[in-house]
Formats: sequence, C-alpha cells, structure tokens
Amino acid sequence: MRGDPESPLVWTTRSAEHLAGELTAAGHPCSDSTAWRMLRRMGFTQQPDSRAQEGRQHPERDGQFRHIAGRSREYLASGDPVISGDSKKREQVGNFGQDGREWAPAGDPVTVRSHDFPDKNQQHAVPYGIYDEKDNAGFVNVGTDGNTAALAVESVRRWWRAVGRDSYPGSRRLLVTCDSGGSNGCTNKAWKAGLAALAQETGLDIEVCHFPPGTSKWNRIEHRLFCQISLAWRARPLTSYDVIIDTIGRVSTKTGLTAIAVLDENAYPTGTQISDEQMRDIEERCLRRGGWHGEWNYTLLAHPAAPGPAPQTAPPDRARQEVLNHPALTGLQPGDLTALAAALAIPFDAGREQKYHLRRGRRRVNTVRRASPHGNLRTDVTDHVLILRLRDHLRLTVETAAVLFGIHPTSISHAATLTRRLIDQNAIPVPPAASPPPQPIRTIDELRKYAGQHGIEIIIPAGLRTTLPQKPH
Repeated sequence: MRGDPESPLVWTTRSAEHLAGELTAAGHPCSDSTAWRMLRRMGFTQQPDSRAQEGRQHPERDGQFRHIAGRSREYLASGDPVISGDSKKREQVGNFGQDGREWAPAGDPVTVRSHDFPDKNQQHAVPYGIYDEKDNAGFVNVGTDGNTAALAVESVRRWWRAVGRDSYPGSRRLLVTCDSGGSNGCTNKAWKAGLAALAQETGLDIEVCHFPPGTSKWNRIEHRLFCQISLAWRARPLTSYDVIIDTIGRVSTKTGLTAIAVLDENAYPTGTQISDEQMRDIEERCLRRGGWHGEWNYTLLAHPAAPGPAPQTAPPDRARQEVLNHPALTGLQPGDLTALAAALAIPFDAGREQKYHLRRGRRRVNTVRRASPHGNLRTDVTDHVLILRLRDHLRLTVETAAVLFGIHPTSISHAATLTRRLIDQNAIPVPPAASPPPQPIRTIDELRKYAGQHGIEIIIPAGLRTTLPQKPH
C-alpha cells in the first residue's frame, strides 16, 4: 500500500525532512538523517517508474516477428537489400533547447530560448530514416513539410538512387520492414499507391512486412540509427537545416554504423486521397498479398498484370427515350412531350395500382421497373406517350413500334389505347402537333431512313429487327 488515501500523510511521497517532522510531532523526536537511515535499513530507495509493462498484445505478434525474421534472413542470404524505415519525431529548427548534457567549459552553457513555443512561420524538420541491415548504414531524408506517405515513399526512392542501386546492382527485389501505423501504415492507401509506382519505376518487387500494432519500438531502425542520432544532437540546438544534416552525417559507432542525410524541401501536403477505383486497380494488378496475414505482408510488383478487358455491357433491348423524343418523330417539342407525360403520371400510376390490387388482392410492394419473365420490359408513362405519338404522327405499325420498345405488338396497342383514354378522361390538354410526314412509316428500314434525314440515329439490336418478344401470358 502507498499509505491511507484519506490521510494527509502519504508516506511514499514524503521527503525525509517531512517524515522526520511528522515523527517528531507524534512524540518521536527524529532528525532528517535519522529518517533517511531508517528508510535505508527497511529496504527503501528512491526509484523512478519502471516502464516494463506492455499494453494489449496482438495474438499473432510472435508469429509476425518470426515471419519478418525469416524473410530478412532469406533476402540477406541471397544478397538482396533489407531496409527498415520509419519517421523520427518532428524537430523545431531554431535556437531551441535539446534534452541531454554535453561537455562544455564550466560556467559557459549554450544559451537557448527560454521556451519552446513556435513562431508564426516556424520551420521544422521531419527526419524519415532508412536503415540498411546488411551494410549497417543509415540514410535520413530530412523533410521540411508534412509527415505523409509521399515523404515516406520519396525517402525510399532517394535511398535507392543514392545508395541502394550501387550497393545492390543485381537485385530485383527489396524488403521493407516498417510500423503498422503512421505515414507507412498497413492501411495507408497512399503508401501502397506510392510504392506501386516506385516498384514500376525501379524494376524492383517491393515486399513490405509491417510490425504488429504496438511494437514499433522493436523496429530495428529505432535502436540502430535513431538512438544514435538523438545522442548526436543532445544539448545541441538545431539552429538550421545545415546543422541537422551535418550532425546526422557525423553519426558513427564502434560497430561500424555510418549515416547520410539529405534535405528534402518538396511539399507533402496532408489529405491526399486515393480513390476506391485506384485501389481496386492496384489490388488487382500491382499488389500480391502474402499467405500469412496479408494485411501486414504484401508485395508491390515491378511488372503489374495487364488491365483486364472492359466489362461488357448488355446490348440495349430497345431504342432510347431521349432519341425517340424528337419533333420529327413525335410531332411535339421535347419539352411538350415531357410535360404531357408529367401530367399523366398520377392517373397512370393510379390505374396501375388499381389493376394490381384487383389482380392480387393487395397493394404492390416493389414498384421498381423490371423485365417480365416473358421478355417484356415494363414501360413507364413516358414510353406510353411516345408510343401514342409515334403511332399518330408517323402512322407507325404496331410491329415496328414493338421492335423499338422491345415489347410485343399487342402491348403496343394496349399502351396507345390506355394513354388516349387517360388523356380524355382527365381532360389533359395535348399541345398542337406538327404536320405528319406525307407517307406512313411501315418498317424499321423506312424509320431509320426517315430519322437519318433529320439527323437522328436510332440504334436497335440486330436480334430485335427480325425477332419479336413472345406475347405475355
């Protein structure tokens, strides 16, 4: 126990001076040093918290570690590059204090700003590091903008151009190990899209293995490169980008670690969106998921599969309404015909509902247009008005109209009769029509010829020109 929480004295948070004062007030005279010695004899010491207890662990954590280790050994054995990538903490550029201590003349510390509040146009550095496991070498791309997936991909690209292709001239693949979150996270679409483009650019199959969530501290770059960078600029203000680049470039260890740093002043704005269509294309052609936890382990291919054929759309089974709604075919202006159809909409739907109710004894539940089992496509009110006008204006035969609308000739007759009756019963005014052509239109060929003279192209599936739908039962 850490003492009684209701008591004003919480023993483990009291200093030796306060403990001695409390003992004296309780009738046990005691000095500070006596209280200190008593605590030591009882086995107490002053200790910081031990950050050894880890949070929730993924059940496949150990399995993924073993998978990463196995893939790394395979790549290294074949002479192919294995790199570890991650971004370091964003640093403010200026005369700001840095943690740690460094040797300096006594009484002459480096003078820095008294606070770390950034200025309005404060510059900052975003170091993204690449650690080459085989060569024990670090490469740091110091960005000046956002910590985004674009910066992460560009850092890998710069490493390959500056170091990788010369160190691994014959390699055709690259293994990248990184965290599961952040700019190079396993769910980051921009990270995958950028690597897909980089794989095709470099000719490398880029295999990616993510560490399980909550295990970023085990990423090799953390305890091989980043810790050395932190030691290099302890107590040293990062007053400029030159200081940052120079400090990282001087990093070295007894085990042979070397480091290179470059400045990246490109803009990497946040909020870049990768569409679902782009991701589907990448998933289908450029990305191959691993057999073990494909969300963590995948490969971006240098030579993606060719795009598949465009999906075949079903040929139309009738002429389009907007094509048939032409003054030369209906005798009405398009707007007049549309207005007439709108005026008929309510009585038309009411008649259908009544017919359905009488036939089935209940209301219709689904009113979506759909084809009947016998091939007749249900026509809407606009189709009915078009049928009536084509029949009246062109004196079109029911057989030819049936081909235009993909329904049986009997349905054409019913549609024209119903529409005429609804207009009369509801006293709906019909706009004045233009004069009909001198000769009736009897066949599809005559219709196409007549339409062509007025700049109208009527596309009718070849199969419907000679074959009419079966009459519905």
